[in-house]
Amino acid sequence: MKIKSQAKVVVIGGGVVGVSALYHLAKKGWGEQAVLLEKAELTSGSTWHAAGLLPLFNMSYSVGQIHKYSVNLYQQLEAETGQHVGFSQVGNLRLAMNDDRMDEYYQYAATARTIGINVEFLTPAEIHRLWPLCNPEGLVGGIYHPDDGYIQPADLTQALAKGARAKNATIYRNTSVVAIERGFSDNWIVTTDQGDISCEHVISATGNYARQTGAMVGLDIPVIPVQHQYIVTEPHPELQARHSRGQSELAVLRESDGSWYLREENGGFILGPYEKGAPACYVDGPDPRAEYELFQEDLDRLAPHIESAMARVPAFAEVGIKQVYNGAIAYTPDGNPIVGPAWDRENYWLSEGHSFGITAAGGAGWQLAEWIVEGEPTIDMLGVEPRRFGDYANKDYLIEKNEEAYASVFVIHYPDEERPAARPLRTAPCYDRLKSMGAVFGQKFGWERANWFAADGEAAEDHWSFKRSRWFDAIKQEVHNVTHNVGLLDMTAFAKCRISGPGAEAFLDYFVANRLPRKKGGIGLCHALNSRGGVHSEFTIMREASNSFYLVSAGAMQRLDHDYLCKRLPTDGSVQFTQLTSSTGVLVVSGPKARTLMQRVSSADFSNSQFRWLTGQQILAGGVPVNALRVNFVGELGWELHHSIEYQNTLFDALFEAGADLGLKPFGIRAMDSMRLEKSYRMIGTELSIEYSAFESVLDRFINLDKGDFLGRQALLERQSAGLKSQLVTLAVKDVVDADALGNNALTRQGQLVGRATSGGFGFRVNQSLAMGMVEPAYAQLGTEMTIEILGKLYPAVVVGESPYDPENLRLRHSE
Repeated sequence: MKIKSQAKVVVIGGGVVGVSALYHLAKKGWGEQAVLLEKAELTSGSTWHAAGLLPLFNMSYSVGQIHKYSVNLYQQLEAETGQHVGFSQVGNLRLAMNDDRMDEYYQYAATARTIGINVEFLTPAEIHRLWPLCNPEGLVGGIYHPDDGYIQPADLTQALAKGARAKNATIYRNTSVVAIERGFSDNWIVTTDQGDISCEHVISATGNYARQTGAMVGLDIPVIPVQHQYIVTEPHPELQARHSRGQSELAVLRESDGSWYLREENGGFILGPYEKGAPACYVDGPDPRAEYELFQEDLDRLAPHIESAMARVPAFAEVGIKQVYNGAIAYTPDGNPIVGPAWDRENYWLSEGHSFGITAAGGAGWQLAEWIVEGEPTIDMLGVEPRRFGDYANKDYLIEKNEEAYASVFVIHYPDEERPAARPLRTAPCYDRLKSMGAVFGQKFGWERANWFAADGEAAEDHWSFKRSRWFDAIKQEVHNVTHNVGLLDMTAFAKCRISGPGAEAFLDYFVANRLPRKKGGIGLCHALNSRGGVHSEFTIMREASNSFYLVSAGAMQRLDHDYLCKRLPTDGSVQFTQLTSSTGVLVVSGPKARTLMQRVSSADFSNSQFRWLTGQQILAGGVPVNALRVNFVGELGWELHHSIEYQNTLFDALFEAGADLGLKPFGIRAMDSMRLEKSYRMIGTELSIEYSAFESVLDRFINLDKGDFLGRQALLERQSAGLKSQLVTLAVKDVVDADALGNNALTRQGQLVGRATSGGFGFRVNQSLAMGMVEPAYAQLGTEMTIEILGKLYPAVVVGESPYDPENLRLRHSE
């Protein structure tokens, strides 16, 4: 067989995920230039043994939109292609056995409303009427997705393949990829056992082979499969009788608290448990010759779930087992797929780690095609962004975390949930000191960070809830101390780098929308936009010298921000990038007594006239060389103390010794988040997103249109001229008792959706429940009233001015 030698894009992998990418590229007009390579037959990897479920339920705003698109596409695909897809729109019923589970459903339903997914709440009696074989004992309620259901994975894949071929895309079966290399003209050379293909773009959609494929280009892909079993039973007389009476098929049933799903199949049942102890598999990759492969079943591992299903659906106990499938499902550490550009490699794209691949395939292919052809995705993809993991996600880490992610599919996904596997991994030197002070840790990008501090006599353990948790009062005390005394926050996890060289200033001036600080030591808050004027990254930039700049950004965004930056560096060597994250620690001191504290550990002058707000200086503090930046994220007088990490404990001890009589105490991330809401400070991934233009996020004072061209400037102006569709506002939420907004809450007026909350919480300094949100511009005026949905209840909310706490920034700028 002779294959093409040239293509615009090569998709590797003939499962539903890869074929969907090919189909959507063809729809974008790239059909004649798009090639898919499959080593065996289409669907011969994981797709063939998938149960074909289409769960719309997902707590992620990104993944929710991807799943919604997929289900809508699959409903239309048969009419478009003439190929049967086996879509059974039977609905999806999720059960709840406790109030926390219902709170999860209420939080999800608010998110669903903001993206247009229909969700209905049912009582136990209504559940029994909808699913008469279900025993309602012990239920408190449930939710129903009428648009949900299941599909035949092989038929779906063939329909997508037929649609792609109809638009002139090419599929080569029985064609194995054996190498991928960079060519001389920055193209990719994909070597197969049938010949080489030169192409501009490569998409890896190789499922269980993700790590092997990534290794061909030198990437350690954060995907390892986990074994998943499901049971197919013999027919049941009652199901057969229902069909003979012409009754509709029962909805897919999910008992989340039992960690299983159940659906009809040929007059019988399919039971799919998600059990603890399911092992990772193919940790070094499958045999290249493997296809249609299953593992030995292990029913003992499933016994608790089988018993649970029998109790809930007694009819399930009355049928025999027909077959047990035990196949590999690709997983990532958080259970969401990785869809988008790979790090450190130009035009190498990933669509891997799809644990719910049938549901996600359509939407993932849609957004990949948009990204590749148009240069940007059309929705916020942070929830599936490949660069959300770092090089800490090695094989040993993945085995632990992916097994945990599999076992956690049906756990209650609390907003403050912190999972324990493979922790602690990355710790700052002061970790043990903070732990001895009562720190309760979470993790970001592998780093342990103190979320809050237990008071004396209080257990240093988390309590998760959709309502105000037990740590609510502890955070109140932390905020009080920062407001009246001085607090210390460890922010070593910040992403940090240096941009230097003769071309550094010109490069950064184009890269960010704000004007760079002019003087040595000057600090600016700067945003890197995407080509459509959305906000991609946020950096604090300090000028170190005429040709050197120090950049700080969110720790969780380290790989994303630094890759976005590095891929735009000039190729002439005039700009150098230096990674500083792991070598530089950061301790933040904030509060009205911060100046007194700093004067006790340093001979530098910390007065307003000599150490102005938004400036930095190299000082000695406690004998430690420190880059002190007068900025913080809580709205109080304070300094970020950046230092070589080996000095951290010396600095830490000096600060606490000097601050004992000043009331110096540590505070955590959750107190910081409360205080940043009171200042209307935006965060990447919530208020700042590629979905919203910089002007919609009300970043006007950080956008310098007069400085000349910058990345995304023209698109930003065009979006402004066309009229903004959303505007960021701060809301005071009234009448709440024990629950605050968490983000993704629906905002309505007279029952009509007018926006969504991006984040929320309680502001202790203003004694007010607060939220930030995107609303239609007509409802952004001060004093505008609306309602916000919190855990199924509607509360009045009113638009208030930015920075409800200290709107003039007097405490931040002038405190003496």
